[in-house]
Amino acid sequence: MSKLVIVESISKAKVIKGFLGDGYEVMASVGHVRDLPASKLSVDVNNNFAPKYEIVKGKEKLVTELKSAVKKSDGVLLATDPDREGEAISWHLATLLGLDLKKKNRVTFNEITRSGIEKGMSAPRAVDIDMVNAQQARRILDRLVGYKLSPFVSQKIRRGLSAGRVQSVAVRLIVDKENEINAFVPEEYWSLDARFTSSARRVFSAAFAGDETGKVKLTNEKQTNSYISRLDGATYTVGTVKKGTRKKSPAPPFTTSTMQQEASRRLNFQSQRTMKVAQELYEGINVKGHGSMGLITYMRTDSLRISDQAREQGNEYIRAAYGDKFLPEKPRYFKQRANAQDGHEAVRPTNPALTPAMVKDSLTIEQYKLYNLIWLRFMASLMADCVQNTVKAEIKAQREGEEQYCIFNATGYEVKFEGFTALYEESTEDEDGEKDGKLPELKSGEVLKLKELVPAKHFTQPPARYTEASLIKALEENGVGRPSTYATIITTIIKREYVKRSAKQLVPTELGFATTNLLGERFPKIVNVKFTAQMETSLDEVEEGKENYIDVLRDFYGDFEKTLDKAKADMQGVKIELEEDKTDIPCDKCGAMMVIKTGRYGKFLACPNYPSCKNAKPLIQETGANCPKCGEKLVEKRSKRGYVFYGCEGWPKCDFATWDKPTKESCPNCGKSLFKQRGGKIICLSEGCGFEKKASRKKGKEDE
Repeated sequence: MSKLVIVESISKAKVIKGFLGDGYEVMASVGHVRDLPASKLSVDVNNNFAPKYEIVKGKEKLVTELKSAVKKSDGVLLATDPDREGEAISWHLATLLGLDLKKKNRVTFNEITRSGIEKGMSAPRAVDIDMVNAQQARRILDRLVGYKLSPFVSQKIRRGLSAGRVQSVAVRLIVDKENEINAFVPEEYWSLDARFTSSARRVFSAAFAGDETGKVKLTNEKQTNSYISRLDGATYTVGTVKKGTRKKSPAPPFTTSTMQQEASRRLNFQSQRTMKVAQELYEGINVKGHGSMGLITYMRTDSLRISDQAREQGNEYIRAAYGDKFLPEKPRYFKQRANAQDGHEAVRPTNPALTPAMVKDSLTIEQYKLYNLIWLRFMASLMADCVQNTVKAEIKAQREGEEQYCIFNATGYEVKFEGFTALYEESTEDEDGEKDGKLPELKSGEVLKLKELVPAKHFTQPPARYTEASLIKALEENGVGRPSTYATIITTIIKREYVKRSAKQLVPTELGFATTNLLGERFPKIVNVKFTAQMETSLDEVEEGKENYIDVLRDFYGDFEKTLDKAKADMQGVKIELEEDKTDIPCDKCGAMMVIKTGRYGKFLACPNYPSCKNAKPLIQETGANCPKCGEKLVEKRSKRGYVFYGCEGWPKCDFATWDKPTKESCPNCGKSLFKQRGGKIICLSEGCGFEKKASRKKGKEDE
């Protein structure tokens, strides 16, 4: 007889089994085993919002196997992820498997290492029903909004749309930003820089700051030229020279949010990709010379706390690699956000002594890049401040015999002590680097030689569109969603075509504008940032046992149902037309310009005069490639199950079809179009050719 340990992931099960040994059997639930079925509401709103859970389709056999294993085991431990979702999975498992919910059969692992497993196994507890209820409340809220609101939005805008509770707020933020950009009126302003040569023959620059009246803002060319005229024949003399020091402190170790932001900026990783790779690093990697182990702590966290043991391990590495002077005099502790959940440590390496270089050969390129980033950030957070010597010189420009004068300021710095910057510096959304440079040694009273005056015209810039990094930051600052939900939110709003990517920016589509405007007008609470943040706070209070989750649901649903009924009555017969749905393709039967509709198997062309004209035909999306068999255009198609494939426009005369994606490259052997396979290989599909090569990949470029 052995104890049964149930986790979510097969890969994690293998790693944990290696640590636990022969006395344990480890099985995986492969995510949720029970959920609300998608085919119906599955929530009894008249009976305290009782959820009607069912075994996830396809998991019946697995549940039977788990029940059989439970009967044979000498006790069961539920070891799913240490968050609300993981707690809920443990609760569903306990319910299905007939386990006693009052019994201490729940264990959690903050890291998948021998010490992490031993620590978790030594502290079993009962399933936390408050955490479960917080997850249930979120799941039921989202189901009520999605199931009730989606048909209304689909009817008023476009068939097949869905409206999400938190996703709608994310789209609102992006739409509001776009409206702000569109309403922005640029204002002209000017700069005036002077380039000088010092007595030591060093060239440096200084910026115009003002005149004898004080600070002056240059707003137009005429004003700027008047100062240039005033400076004709002026003598430039160094006035006060202020020297000082400034300290730069390192950024804290990663939370889920900051990890996603930094991976987006530095690695060009989309948030979903970051979380996928982080999950792999957490669940376990077979590291050469060390065996299978998790390389990072649990990656869904908003805590900045690190354990004393991890701090000391990191300090040991810094002492050995850099010396004691690179450690601060006192340990550095970072202040938590007001609403941070402190259940887990920050995201950090489980063993700081394992440098990225030591594990590189055991990791994929993506795993190495993210581990390297996490390791550097954690190590830098433990290190001493960077110390810089600063200097600010005021330069007075005045013509002999005149009382009027102009002031130019020159600022600069040099690094006195590298500190943490010897290892890592946090990136920013708009990295132009330090504008201050190193100044020559300047003395008060020194006369400078003017090389040139450089006037420049500028315009104020509109606010930048959101990127994934800045949207995640905005969601976190506004209290919308939680660390584990950011990646899903962004993926969902793009997949649903409310938002599209343009380079790295997130741009609302016309569908996004229309849906946000409709929800803002009819359901103001659904797209209200503060209301959604307050709902997150309520869910946190459910988890803490301060609030009853049924009361939270009841408070929300009563108002929501009334608002929905009123919207349906007020908008009876109203249909919102989207410009982007119209095409320049005439209907074959009546001549009207066809529109794009969305059906069960994707988009198609339909006559706008339906039902009087029922003409419809497939929406052909050209690929820019030609059929290797007959030379006709190659177009994108969809199978009956909705999968994309590529076929000849001349079908059925030509039956060429392939899953491989066409490229715009031509084969150097036969001149026909080349195709990209999933493994990354570029091949020619022309019969008898056989050309193939590896796909080139630009550094830092992420596949869309």
